[in-house]
Parts: sequence; structure tokens; C-alpha cells
Amino acid sequence: MPTETITDTDFIRLALENPLNRAILERLPALGLDDVWLVAGSLFETVWNARSDRPLTENIKDYDLFYYDGSDLSWEAEDARIQHMKEVFGELAEVIELKNQARVHLWYADRFGHDYPALTSSRDGIDRFLVAGTCIGLRPAPGGYELYAPFGIGDVADGILRPNPKMLQPELFKVKADNYRARWPWLTVAEA
Repeated sequence: MPTETITDTDFIRLALENPLNRAILERLPALGLDDVWLVAGSLFETVWNARSDRPLTENIKDYDLFYYDGSDLSWEAEDARIQHMKEVFGELAEVIELKNQARVHLWYADRFGHDYPALTSSRDGIDRFLVAGTCIGLRPAPGGYELYAPFGIGDVADGILRPNPKMLQPELFKVKADNYRARWPWLTVAEA
């Protein structure tokens, strides 16, 4: 698929054209969380859909929100935040997953078979997606939006899937890349 360079501003504009992304970002401050981001798939998959001339919400499985709160690492504290999120987002809550990044190291090994470091912020969690170019977060900021993309947006714009050097897990990367390519066949896999 032909590619064209997109800027951070273009990326944000495309992400906001997805009406669910826009609605989630508009309601995000109502969660009352300091370090909360809309992350990953709902952002870059919207761009891939635009590049594929598809409806912008097509093939997006869920809309992930990361927050960081190290003051209480219990499941009960995270679940209380999830219940509040359901109140704030109403009907949208069906497709939203809210995860406290301060707790990930407590359950990651059981679920994925690999150790995971204790994180210090939501950005730490964004930094550790398996595919480097998908390490993306967006949140409201004074005067607009703040985009966090530690590896840039070039790979997303160009449809390149490459392993994240901070999370080199070849088996899990392959599963993730195959999943993306099944939905967007024009994507290509690159070496780390």
C-alpha cells in the first residue's frame, strides 16, 4: 500500500475522526486520574483504517485506557476505578478497558509467561507494547492534545511492524503481528 508521511498533528486529527476516540477523550478528564491516556489500538488502527479506506471504527476490538496509581495495588482499588469509568462513559464503557499500570507486574507473568518490571508511570506501560510503532498514547492537554509516541509515528504511517527493543518477545510479537496482518494485510513485518 502506498504510504505518505504524516505529522503528529495529522495523526491526532485522524485519531479524533474516529467518533469513539473523540468521545472517550472528551470524557477522560471526568475520571479524575492524573496519569491517564487513551492508548494503542484505537489510535493506530484508526489510522490504518483511514489508509485502507475503511470505516474508522472497523476491526477495532477495544479502546484501552492506561492510568497509573501506585497508592493501592489491590484489585479492589483498580475495580473501583473501573466501576467509576463505567459510570462516566456509560454506553461507551462496553468497549473500554481501564488498566492500572502500577499493577501490571503483579499479573503479567501468569498471563503471558514472562516477567514484567514494576512501572513508574503510564508512559512506562506505553513504552512496552510488543510492536514498537504501536507505542502510542493520546490525552487531552491545555490547548489541545498531548501525543506520546516514543518510537515516533513513522512505522504506523508506513504500516511497518517491528519488534519493540524494550519488549523482545519473538513468540508474542509474531502472534501480535499475525493478528494485525489478518485485519490489515498490507502491513509489513520488519526485523528489530
